[in-house]
Amino acid sequence: MGVQCDASEDAPGETPMKIAIVSPYDWCVEGGVKSHIKHLAAYFRDWGHEVTIFAPASEPALARDEVTVMGKPWPMRVSGSVARITFAWKSPEVKAVLREGKFDVVHLHEPLMPLLPYHFLRYSTSATVGTFHAAKEGGNRFYGYTTPLTRRWFRKLEGKIAVSPAAASLVSRYFAGYFNIIPNGIDYAHFSAPAEPMPEFNDGRQNVLFVGRPEKRKGLKYLLRAYLRVREQVPNTRLIVVGAGDFTRYQRLMAAFEDVVFRPNVPYADLPRYYRSATVFSCPNTGNESQGYVLLEALAAGRAVVASNIEGFAGVMTHEEEGLLVKPKDPAELAAAITTLLRDPKLRAEFGRRGQALAQHYSWDHVAHRVLSYYERILYEHQQVAASRSRKTLAAASREA
Repeated sequence: MGVQCDASEDAPGETPMKIAIVSPYDWCVEGGVKSHIKHLAAYFRDWGHEVTIFAPASEPALARDEVTVMGKPWPMRVSGSVARITFAWKSPEVKAVLREGKFDVVHLHEPLMPLLPYHFLRYSTSATVGTFHAAKEGGNRFYGYTTPLTRRWFRKLEGKIAVSPAAASLVSRYFAGYFNIIPNGIDYAHFSAPAEPMPEFNDGRQNVLFVGRPEKRKGLKYLLRAYLRVREQVPNTRLIVVGAGDFTRYQRLMAAFEDVVFRPNVPYADLPRYYRSATVFSCPNTGNESQGYVLLEALAAGRAVVASNIEGFAGVMTHEEEGLLVKPKDPAELAAAITTLLRDPKLRAEFGRRGQALAQHYSWDHVAHRVLSYYERILYEHQQVAASRSRKTLAAASREA
């Protein structure tokens, strides 16, 4: 997916900065952190700043046009997902690029995830910022095991960002400090613009839409159980499942129901049309969500939303303001909320209007402005500290002389 952005006339920052952005994750695999970095880099470049991205890559030849490749990634299970990270020892290479790059700001995403961010955090003498993306209600074993080793590196972060209150809650269990909440962004214009519904779903039926991967924490099995209740209460309905990954197991379970339709690997360009086809959008996730891209995409598209009442989602939308929040892992409550919205077009329209207004605050333009302003503040403080140290060193040298 290419990233497009409109260069704002009031682009922040009068002096161009040299910015290094570091990802611990395989650049050849799509994910939230990669999307976050790509959008920030695109806006910063449009505003005249020089940005270099560092990341591991499983297929270096495919990634070299976008990033400086450092290390081969390996899969590791983290918080219900698979993180593809590198354990390559890159200290010499990192020292060299920091020395030659002379960056004003080094921005590390998931700065305590091995191993690439560690090297940058250890050797950076620039203004150094870390963004924490992950959320897990029960805590993070990885942080728990590694805290004695990583606490010294955490103290080197001059700026600390969490993408949501849920992400801040997780990291602050292990590392005390103040975290600025700057959320993930969405391509608001892409999802809020008028779009034609998919013709195959524009047949008079009311459509319930799910968008997500076939991971347990996405809660699809609870939505499937809920939908069996919904179709009894509102017969003229359909469930549409959209996502990247292998849904074979779920397709076999629902093979007897022609009104349950699976559409894996939908192109990004077509996603707004699926949202526009939906009468109600459902996020039945069970937990460990920082914020929820698809939740915000649905709100931007003006859809009425039923979502699990988990910390990551409750930090974005308010129950009975932009949609309905229900108990996680409860098919009966999920079905009741979906049925309520299917039967009430006026309420759906009101939720859709409020949700779209809310989602506008998460546009990438808005988020990128906030991050760049934070850079400027941290860089100013970094320069003030450096100047103070220089004065003290000169004063000490003068006294010795």
